[in-house]
Amino acid sequence: MITGEIKNKIDGIWTTLWTEGNTNPLTNIEQLTYLLFIKGLDESELRKEKDAAFLGLKHAGFFSEMPADFTDIQKEHWPKMRWTQFKQLPAEEMHQVIITTIFPFIKTLGGKEDSAFSKYMKDAAFMINKPATLQKVVTALDSILMEDRDTQGDIYEYLLSKLQTSGTNGQFRTPRHIINMIVELMKPTPEDTIIDPAMGSAGFLVSASEYLRKNHSDLFLVEGLKEHFHQKMFYGNDMDTTMLRIGAMNMMLHGVDAPNIEYRDSLSEDNKEAEKYTLVLANPPFKGSLDYESVSNDILKIAKTKKTELLFLSLFLRILKPGGRAAVIVPDGVLFGSSNAHKAIRKAIIDNNKLEAIISMPSGVFKPYAGVSTGIIIFTKTGTGGTDNVWFYDMKADGFSLNDHRTPIDENDIPEIIARFGTLQGEAERKRTEKSFFVTVDEIREQGYDLSINKYKESEYEEVEYREPSEIINQLQDIEEQIQLGLKDLKKMLE
Repeated sequence: MITGEIKNKIDGIWTTLWTEGNTNPLTNIEQLTYLLFIKGLDESELRKEKDAAFLGLKHAGFFSEMPADFTDIQKEHWPKMRWTQFKQLPAEEMHQVIITTIFPFIKTLGGKEDSAFSKYMKDAAFMINKPATLQKVVTALDSILMEDRDTQGDIYEYLLSKLQTSGTNGQFRTPRHIINMIVELMKPTPEDTIIDPAMGSAGFLVSASEYLRKNHSDLFLVEGLKEHFHQKMFYGNDMDTTMLRIGAMNMMLHGVDAPNIEYRDSLSEDNKEAEKYTLVLANPPFKGSLDYESVSNDILKIAKTKKTELLFLSLFLRILKPGGRAAVIVPDGVLFGSSNAHKAIRKAIIDNNKLEAIISMPSGVFKPYAGVSTGIIIFTKTGTGGTDNVWFYDMKADGFSLNDHRTPIDENDIPEIIARFGTLQGEAERKRTEKSFFVTVDEIREQGYDLSINKYKESEYEEVEYREPSEIINQLQDIEEQIQLGLKDLKKMLE
């Protein structure tokens, strides 16, 4: 979340672009993302160069060697390529350098022509056409400190809030603290193969990569694991080329050299993947409705439905390897919906696999985009059952107010959720009146496979003693008499 000074600066940049002729919100977001990427790339390289100098090593980065195919004018621009130099140029020269050299350069950073980055950057276009506008935007962005690697994603999230259609089209990010919580719960390992089949800006994949860097840094000392991390660990699909471009930039800035990002309708017949991944992290689209003809028959076998949130759960069961895990955000209706399709998908997860946890989240988590109540389903694909006791948690607060403003507050259940899920053996004795508790699979079956926490949670009521009605009436009469006496005194003062 961004507030205060940074928010005001972004609002100022937005106004600059809007008043000078750039009126398409998504185009403006994309152009700002390119500039944020150029800035972030330089900052990332500076950190790597500093670390290499400290260790006495040579760093071969993006700016170490000028491309051999540069034209004469591009060679002249080479010393001005990096943000630290570029930001100081006069407006006309700045615009010329970015159009002629910087933007063509960043479009080919992926190296290979078929890399995820170069594939989706191929058709990118820089569309800030006025030098003075570019200079204003660059100056404003330069004044925003981005030492915290989360800041860029938070700025992007705030920009997307300006899209009026964001909630309808799904073009908004899952809040970063919710993503990080889910990744902390799932604890990715260096051997995992991770996918988000509705990746958006790749928030889950980025968070998983950061978790591994923090908790398994030794993987980069093992050649096979290092190669796996950069080339074979991270997969993401989306149907929006803008999101794919932004996701590719996001992954590169977070140090993943060759993520497997594809333009793909994950639910279509064209997607033949099965038993390929060990971890699914996703917040699939909620409100979509598809024609049966456009959906893979394999997915419809589990639950014949047009609802995308149910179809994606069927997809996850197909693409996970046996033993693979999933943590998925779903609308509450998935947990208690009474249609045949709703019951079928819950029954498949519970009876044929191992359902581990249901975390109920408050309805304000996705504001200002949407006010829908959501939950997190965590399960392991076994194909042979295994559900015994399902852990439920009733989240009431996530560290932010649950209104459209989402301002920081002290109440936050997330640390407790992570701690309790990490030590489930200590949860067995908790009562149904507490925030978390276990429910047996037999009881869930008796309740028609209903996974709503309210079906199992018990409330404690405290007895409240009220005064006798006659005593309350007498007190009201005394107050009324005092008011009348006061009015008489006021009237005498006016006579």
